[in-house]
Amino acid sequence: MTVGQPVADGQPVASGQPMIGARDLAVVFGGRVRAVDGVDLEVDAGEIVALVGESGCGKTTLARTLLGLEKPTAGTVLFEGKPLDYRRLKDFRRQVQLVLQDPLGALNPRHTVYDAVAEGLRIHKVPGDEQAQVSEALSQAGLRPPERFFLRYPHELSGGQRQRVVIAGALALKPRVLIADEPVSSLDASVRGEILGLLLRLRDELGLTVLVVTHDLGLAWNIADRVAVMYLGRIVEVGPTADVLQSPQHPYTQALLSVVPDIARTEQIVLTGEPPDPARIPTGCRFHPRCPVVLAECTSVVLPILGIEPGHRAACVRVT
Repeated sequence: MTVGQPVADGQPVASGQPMIGARDLAVVFGGRVRAVDGVDLEVDAGEIVALVGESGCGKTTLARTLLGLEKPTAGTVLFEGKPLDYRRLKDFRRQVQLVLQDPLGALNPRHTVYDAVAEGLRIHKVPGDEQAQVSEALSQAGLRPPERFFLRYPHELSGGQRQRVVIAGALALKPRVLIADEPVSSLDASVRGEILGLLLRLRDELGLTVLVVTHDLGLAWNIADRVAVMYLGRIVEVGPTADVLQSPQHPYTQALLSVVPDIARTEQIVLTGEPPDPARIPTGCRFHPRCPVVLAECTSVVLPILGIEPGHRAACVRVT
């Protein structure tokens, strides 16, 4: 896969029907720490959306909440356009599967590949021929012939093979949504493209909806139909991949892009300091303490939460 060509020219190959999303979602820890603070997001059926931002910006908490692993303090998680029913989480989690960033940590070292992939089938008591289902999932994940991997253990596999086993474990349940948290960050550069190519193929062949959580804008450029950029609990820019990465409107997105060699169009922008404490969110634009082009009004302006309307939008006083 070549860096520099956005997937489908930034246009989602989707049905237009939202599959999973959030409305005015908030997650507060300890009554003070606003990890997610008013997020509207939709991922359409068959679409790949990249949720991008620095460590600590709230993207993993948002992903965990969409999975039902965290309960929101306010707002709503939506699945197929309906509020998530927390009384039926087991059914929901069969349809929305998580792919973790550390395949070695995600796999039990005492379990064979077969048992790792079959685990979800057993938990959810999926009827049918277990061996056939495991074989199909491994084949879909690119491990062929699947029987060759049945009795192997995680330490006997390469990093790319382990990540394919994790993906196979998710595919065995025939989910409708994959949420991939930094799916290639622990892999060598030589195999990252293979795993990204696999996710694209699964979207095209199985119609999967994919939310990719990442700090890597290069990954987003290669795989995503749309990009949502998150900072301090809120989405600050969202739009088709080509629009956001070729013409970023928010200073934070511009700074992130300036250090990606294959995408950068400007000199490197060095941000001062660390992201603020989510328990002490600044007034006005929450990015203004680090913004290299801050205006006087940025310290007090009330910016709207970006809605779910189509198009390229940014929460910045310079463009709103």
